[in-house]
Amino acid sequence: MSGIDLTVVGCAIVLLLVIAYFSGRGEQDTSDFFLARRRIPWWAACLSFVATEISALTIVGVPATGFRENWQYLQFFIGSASARLFIAFLFIPAFYHYNCTTIYEFLRHRFGPGTQYAGSVFFFITRLLASGVRLYAASLAVSVMMGWSLGQAILLFSVVAIAYIAFGGIRAVVWTNVFQASFFYLMGLVTLIFLLLNIQGGFSEIWRVAGEGGRLKLWNLGWNFKDPNLLWIAILNGFFGSMAAFGTDHELMQRLLTVETRKDSQRTMVLTIVAVLPILLMYLSLGTLLYVFYKQNPALLLPDNSDKILSHFATHVMPAGLKGLVLATILLASIDSPLGSLTASFVTDIYKNLIRPNRDERHYLYISRVCVVVFGVILGIMAYQCRAFEGMLWVAFKINGVTAGSLLGVFLLGLLTQRKSNRANVLAMILSSVVMAILLVLSEKKIIGLGWSWLIVFGTVSTFVLGYILGPWMDKQAGVGHSAYN
Repeated sequence: MSGIDLTVVGCAIVLLLVIAYFSGRGEQDTSDFFLARRRIPWWAACLSFVATEISALTIVGVPATGFRENWQYLQFFIGSASARLFIAFLFIPAFYHYNCTTIYEFLRHRFGPGTQYAGSVFFFITRLLASGVRLYAASLAVSVMMGWSLGQAILLFSVVAIAYIAFGGIRAVVWTNVFQASFFYLMGLVTLIFLLLNIQGGFSEIWRVAGEGGRLKLWNLGWNFKDPNLLWIAILNGFFGSMAAFGTDHELMQRLLTVETRKDSQRTMVLTIVAVLPILLMYLSLGTLLYVFYKQNPALLLPDNSDKILSHFATHVMPAGLKGLVLATILLASIDSPLGSLTASFVTDIYKNLIRPNRDERHYLYISRVCVVVFGVILGIMAYQCRAFEGMLWVAFKINGVTAGSLLGVFLLGLLTQRKSNRANVLAMILSSVVMAILLVLSEKKIIGLGWSWLIVFGTVSTFVLGYILGPWMDKQAGVGHSAYN
């Protein structure tokens, strides 16, 4: 790394911390810390959502997928866009109706405390595992570019994230996210232009080489249930997966709860479709162009792990300044973490209700900051354990598929029906996640022919059906639950 590169990286991190400091000052209570008193502009919440959704896993993993495979990953976005509309007009009105700090409070209003606690615990499991993969993805790329060990990179990200999130809460997170999102667009565009200028033959040659290598294939038609990239399966998984990720995962939904009104929140969610699509197109294009570039330059060494392809290219091919831009973008994408949402869920859903109820806001704000530190350490340890995996983008999806269906199923039960079910929900969520974990293991070992993308669909349906059927039997004496919000 040259002095110019280090200057670019240093300036980016300093600006991030300055933004975090000035935007996060004066936190008085948990309403400030977790919701920014619902005073965030809708456009800032939109960019914050984009920055959180994209993360370093997308920055590093999507180009690697385009380089190693093709464009079929884009099929998932069709279902994802549909899910965002569904969330905007079904989920968000309910969360604002109950004035939720975390979305799992809706489960308490709708069903009872047991379902709320189960939902929060499932969120913890899913988010910690998936975020561990995301942090690993970023740390791997930075370790390649900086010549650091994986542990050193993880430590850097963890310390910076803990520092500004513990200080400024969600307000600092949102405004730093806006800054981060601008880098995602800028780096993608600049790197795309650089590759186009350094590939011989122009677009016609790119089309020929990439096409012959199967890297331009977008649609995957057929009926092979083992293939998770079939068009209709990918759309189905994109719909259910995004509905779970955006509607039942508090890390992303937290951004949508920081705006003042329900209509602002709905507008924010719909506009994320327009904001995210260009980034996905750019980074898949980067993967395709990287494939063509290395085909035209066979003397250049490739990395030992295809997940390193973007950072490897930046380190060995890109000039000073641009190399720093790539590294700065990966760094910024990595610093955003789920620590704020994990803390919000723990303090609001569990600590206030089960551990230390009826304490003052000063106490809860102090505990929130302590939790950011504790969860940051746990996340760093989990990221380090991910080093044995390759194809990190799919690993994150597989992890999510085991538990996300259980969360989505119970939310849909509350939103689409008036069924009373509390203890039955907890049992349904546990049983469904266990079955999905077993199916994933059997699928990975090739014992059964089932694509992993089915997991979230099966988990959603099984949780919904079990909760609906078992509710009258298990909860008929409990008297829990309220009418669904419409």
